[in-house]
Amino acid sequence: MSDAEDIEQIKAQKTEELKTDESTEKEPAVPDEPIHVGSVGEFESSVEAYDTVLVDFYADWCGPCKMIEPVIEELAANTDAAVLKVDVDAHQELASQHQVRGVPTVALFAGGEVAEQVVGVRDKSHYASLIERHGT
Repeated sequence: MSDAEDIEQIKAQKTEELKTDESTEKEPAVPDEPIHVGSVGEFESSVEAYDTVLVDFYADWCGPCKMIEPVIEELAANTDAAVLKVDVDAHQELASQHQVRGVPTVALFAGGEVAEQVVGVRDKSHYASLIERHGT
């Protein structure tokens, strides 16, 4: 092989490597435990960063919220959705912005937009089907 052929082969190889790197860096790895939201900015960046996001709007004083907490943790560990937890008392602005009228409220975001919202406690299969239906 000539030097020109070697250079062309190296260029082609590097181009393929760059294409592969770009395709794998589109979305950060989905965490396997819920993300406790600390600010509006953190909420917005998380919803933008992941294709499918399940958001648990809860309150510490809410009995039903405590009932679904293990379900929410299990969904975070076993699905491809990022799971956020938003304390409605600490983040009233977010609760108001997303029209949370009662807790628990679970919202599913797909592609950065609210796809579905569920008020009250449902079983794990209900939430899992939401993720499947709207997941990418």
